[in-house]
Amino acid sequence: MKSIPISALLASGLTAGLIGQAIASADTTETLRRGQYLATVGGCHDCHTPSKMGPKGPEPDMTRMFSGHPAELKMPPAPDVGKGPWMWAGAGTNTAFAGPWGVTFASNLTADKATGLGSWRPGDFVKAMRTGKHAGVGRDILPPMPWQNYARMTEMDLRSLFSYLQSVPATRNSVPQYLPPNVASNPKQTERVSMAGR
Repeated sequence: MKSIPISALLASGLTAGLIGQAIASADTTETLRRGQYLATVGGCHDCHTPSKMGPKGPEPDMTRMFSGHPAELKMPPAPDVGKGPWMWAGAGTNTAFAGPWGVTFASNLTADKATGLGSWRPGDFVKAMRTGKHAGVGRDILPPMPWQNYARMTEMDLRSLFSYLQSVPATRNSVPQYLPPNVASNPKQTERVSMAGR
């Protein structure tokens, strides 16, 4: 982006306040553009936007962009994948995953305050990606979320990514709670944990 000297802006008759607004607007646009780029190359849609079947196979359902595992999609008990060589299984939506760690559900990354990241601050997001802890202080962020890769991003890139996620339409979608291994394959335990999470 070509910069324009402030002296030229002042000569054009713009007030300092308007110049500040123009600079802030350009910075915001560039931040959001960078965040969108990072979300795309980082594969955020792959798990956090539910897949649907399209004419050429699975494709992201952009009406549910970044909303995570659909609350209305109740998953059956996790399959027993044994000790290998198969080690994990995934839902057709690519939003629920079962493995030795239990069952994880892709989080709602939209700005919804009740069910997404709407109540998070930028620092919470940065800390979560750096530590592998929910909001930087909570439960572990489990597979298949590659937080270890995101931990290598610069703080500016993480903040740009967070700003972009905050800019997409907020979607109210309460993702199910994580199921530990001793609960994941037990239908009665799964139902009990699911009801407790409401």
